[in-house]
Amino acid sequence: MAKLSRGKYAQAISDRSGLAFPYREMVTEWNGSFVHNSEFEPKQPQIQPTRFTGDPQGLMNSRPARVELPTADFLPTNPFTTENISGGLGAVYNVSHPDSGIQVGDYVRLMTLESPIIDSSGNAIAIQNTELTTTLSANINATDTSLVVTDADLDFYILGGFIIIKKVLTSSDTSDPLKIGTYQNEIIQYTSYNNGTKTLSGLTRGTNASFRGVTPANTIAGSHLAGATVIGARIVTDLITTTSASAGQPSTVTNYNGYQLKTNDQGSIWISLYSGGGNGCQAGPLNIEL
Repeated sequence: MAKLSRGKYAQAISDRSGLAFPYREMVTEWNGSFVHNSEFEPKQPQIQPTRFTGDPQGLMNSRPARVELPTADFLPTNPFTTENISGGLGAVYNVSHPDSGIQVGDYVRLMTLESPIIDSSGNAIAIQNTELTTTLSANINATDTSLVVTDADLDFYILGGFIIIKKVLTSSDTSDPLKIGTYQNEIIQYTSYNNGTKTLSGLTRGTNASFRGVTPANTIAGSHLAGATVIGARIVTDLITTTSASAGQPSTVTNYNGYQLKTNDQGSIWISLYSGGGNGCQAGPLNIEL
């Protein structure tokens, strides 16, 4: 086979301009045109866009989504006052809890009071009653529809509300060693309370209560031993607000300073008005331990 000339002294005619150029300075474009290198035009990117493929679905070091722990908020110093509502509607706790996001119809658990709420004469509302804490009087299983608490004269709602029973898993509850020592609290809705017999009845087991307008996922119904901690929550009946002037529009803004919690269902009123609670008081959802 004959060898081809290297074109050292040859010239070539450009397919673009029709001019003669040194052969060795010629190049071929993407469309096959034989042109001088000064006339070369690259392929327009939009003619052949970048290929896109589906994103990979697997991750080498994946982590499952976690459930954030519900938290309680610290309240200002001495955040509680009491008030009698006109019209025979009974008494409420006023709770100072600025910008809480809590809504009417939510259930709020009060906790970690440093001192009782007292009146001007030194009479006190027991911390236990404000926090609605007691214990189970007897064992219950996962299907029982009533339970008895140890303490009487607590302000559980006689027409129904929510409680939580605290439970820490033991080896008798689970075979998973990673779960031993963790909480499996149960929130229970009840429809009636008898203070004389200290009985909560009409139980809906393994439920949950609204907080900040959202009802979390249901808890797990389970068995609980006598002596387990029982805590009640109070329903938000109204928000405590004030208005202040604004330089822009609207001309006034609403300040959410706190809320009112129903004391009980019996239409009771305070003989004298109370205030206090001390430092470090908290308010939050019923279940703060997961």
